[in-house]
Amino acid sequence: MIKGRAHLSRRAALAAGFGLLGLPARAETPDQALPPDPMPAPPPPVQLTPLRPQTPQAVAGPLQGLQTLPQGAFRLRMTGTDLTAAQTASIQALARNLAALPQGRITVEAQVAGPAEDVSAARRLSLARAQAVKSALIAGGLTPTRIDLRPLGRLSSPQDAVDILPPGVASPNAEARRS
Repeated sequence: MIKGRAHLSRRAALAAGFGLLGLPARAETPDQALPPDPMPAPPPPVQLTPLRPQTPQAVAGPLQGLQTLPQGAFRLRMTGTDLTAAQTASIQALARNLAALPQGRITVEAQVAGPAEDVSAARRLSLARAQAVKSALIAGGLTPTRIDLRPLGRLSSPQDAVDILPPGVASPNAEARRS
């Protein structure tokens, strides 16, 4: 029986030896069940700067009939609904600079000094003035869809004026509209 045990242990040793010989060969071949290596990480996101109000570049030549307000708006004094030739030329020059801005809306706020007793007539008159300025802005090259009109009518501090507000410029009439 001793002879039988030796025979078994020899057989077991041979089997184990052949098994160990195959291990390095298996380790060198990649296992097909493993997923491929991951893709490299994407680059970090671009740091964006916050938007600043856009103001048009300085307009070449004097803007006859246009007053520059400290906030960056432009004010035009009007008594009727028609623009003079000098006012039209100034608004068209301003429109060319505003059209060069890549984005943003331009607001036209119109107000009137009278009539005090008829709110509807005051609103219609301010709308007619705003439309006249919008037409001049369009003739200067500004896209019509970038222009917003605000016919304010008669405010608490009445005056005959139309304000052109570039993108990002606050209304100088905000306080007067609240009262």
